[in-house]
Amino acid sequence: MYKMNKAFRREIANVSIWGTTYIHPRNPYIVALWSTTFPGYGHLLLHKYIRGFALIIWEVFINQISHLNLAMVYSFMGKFELAKEVLNVNYVYMYIPLYIFAIWDSYRTTVEMNNLYLLAEKEEPPVNALTVKPFEVNYLDKRSPVVAMFWSMTVPSVGQLYLHQIISAFFTLIVTVMFVHYSHFIEGLHYLMLGDIDKSTKVLNKQWLLYMPSLYFFNIFQTYMNVVENNKLFEAEQKMFLKSKYQSSDFKIKAARVKSNANLRNI
Repeated sequence: MYKMNKAFRREIANVSIWGTTYIHPRNPYIVALWSTTFPGYGHLLLHKYIRGFALIIWEVFINQISHLNLAMVYSFMGKFELAKEVLNVNYVYMYIPLYIFAIWDSYRTTVEMNNLYLLAEKEEPPVNALTVKPFEVNYLDKRSPVVAMFWSMTVPSVGQLYLHQIISAFFTLIVTVMFVHYSHFIEGLHYLMLGDIDKSTKVLNKQWLLYMPSLYFFNIFQTYMNVVENNKLFEAEQKMFLKSKYQSSDFKIKAARVKSNANLRNI
């Protein structure tokens, strides 16, 4: 293992006991789209966890006070007057600016980080492939995106643990338990499997239930993308290590000689 060279101005990745943080090219429209589904999700895709967690907590806080999800459910059902009654207009106007900011900021940050990646890639900074501490070990290796998706489908946060994203997994697990507890999602699913649709509908808390789809599908997408990019980072680290340690600076491939050897083998 070789250590980071401080002569490099920009780093591409950092491997710590809490996870692997790295920058790579992203589609700003996809990041902004996830911010549209839930403020903070776009920032989590960028590994900007503090800002992402803060936006998620603010979203849940304002949404609960304003009863926005419940008003949306009644709107979907065509009960517009009931939607107006439950909606707390005072807090809705506090919700709108931050919602727009989350979309705009995630798009802007993605564009800037893509530019930073292009600059950092030219320098080819080394990546610390192994971190060993008393309570945890983290390292770069190849993982299966399909396996990550499978575990994320079971319980959100398990796929992140598979990828060793400790802080993100811990936060996601707390949020998942909170959403499931207050929405009575599992209880409603239980009665639905028994065929008691009326009881399944009655036990569900519509305000909390509306958080579940975006949380569930985002974690599947996030873990899949992180595993794919983690595998690319592993390959890049291996390439840089082998090139710096085992490849001579005078080594050159002569195309003509390779071609002539191939022709000799065909004779």
